[in-house]
Amino acid sequence: MAVVLYEDSEHKCVAFTDLVEGEGVQANQFAIVHQGHGMLLDPGGNLVYKQLFAQISDYFAPSNMQYVFASHADPDIISCLNGLLLMTDAKVLIAQEWERFLPHFCQKGISAGRLVSIPAQGLNISLQGLELKVLPAHYLHTVGNFHIYDPISKILFSGDVGASFVDNDVAATTVTNVSEHVNNHGVIEFHQRYMTSNKACKLWVQMIRSLDVEWIVPQHGSSYKGKETVEAFLGWFENLQCGIDLL
Repeated sequence: MAVVLYEDSEHKCVAFTDLVEGEGVQANQFAIVHQGHGMLLDPGGNLVYKQLFAQISDYFAPSNMQYVFASHADPDIISCLNGLLLMTDAKVLIAQEWERFLPHFCQKGISAGRLVSIPAQGLNISLQGLELKVLPAHYLHTVGNFHIYDPISKILFSGDVGASFVDNDVAATTVTNVSEHVNNHGVIEFHQRYMTSNKACKLWVQMIRSLDVEWIVPQHGSSYKGKETVEAFLGWFENLQCGIDLL
């Protein structure tokens, strides 16, 4: 199912949900479209590739795909890369630490000249003149981890931060009560296990509060929409004891 998160005459943000069938990890895939050109975010693996590629053509021509962004190098993030490189001219944005791993998902030589390394401090990337912010989120949950902030929609695409495990039919919904959500949808358990430390959480929250964020949209599960809900989630996350804090 495709859900338009934001739309104006020049700009769209789209979520593709519930594409995983069978036993694979359910994940959301995203596209940012500006003036008819697109960036695909965390496009997933072979379980979703055919459906995703068919659906993105409703929003922009695959020939106008400028970038594929990988927040990190997990299989549910970017293992469909070979097909995307074959079918488009897009370049792939990924952390310097993971650049050498991506060719393992591809036919020999197909990724040559197509990978763009993201430096540790992040960068701004231009999509048809729109500056998107690629923000560092290291150790949340991996080294070489990044998120995307879109200043037009004011959406933060937050990767695994904020992830939850909800039924497929509500994966596109927004959280109305952060306290209830984190206590009942595996949020606490997931973040305690997969986020590295409270220090990483606090530094990330400090950075996010410096931006005008109206919607946090994770790769898994429901999203956090509205200033009050965003702040409630940030307040919970900055105080989370996790990872090495619990050893």
